[in-house]
Amino acid sequence: MGFWDVFWLMFWFVMFVAYLMVLFRVITDIFSDSLRPGWVKAVWVLGVLLFPLLGCLGYLLFYGQQMAIRRSARQDVAKDDMADYIRRTANANPSEQIAAAKKLLDDGTITGEEFQMLKARALG
Repeated sequence: MGFWDVFWLMFWFVMFVAYLMVLFRVITDIFSDSLRPGWVKAVWVLGVLLFPLLGCLGYLLFYGQQMAIRRSARQDVAKDDMADYIRRTANANPSEQIAAAKKLLDDGTITGEEFQMLKARALG
């Protein structure tokens, strides 16, 4: 195989991978849109599967902007959920950690030794 044969083989391979990425993104978006009725989803899926290039291109032309808005909204929700999770689980304040350990000590859940260990860990 010559240089140009390898070049075109790599080019078409990259194009095929890009097409698969678009195809899966379109199919995922079709099913994730809760405002679209089921029969419309079925028609789009059939169109994308029977006429892959035209179906994907048509879907992107008709719903590309809405697709981007839905994806952005999902990313915002995921970002907020992650920030909330971090806020709930990360006790960066040593006084809060010591107070929580003291409450466990007062409740009898941990021993004095364990309290001192938790206190030392919180302070340093």
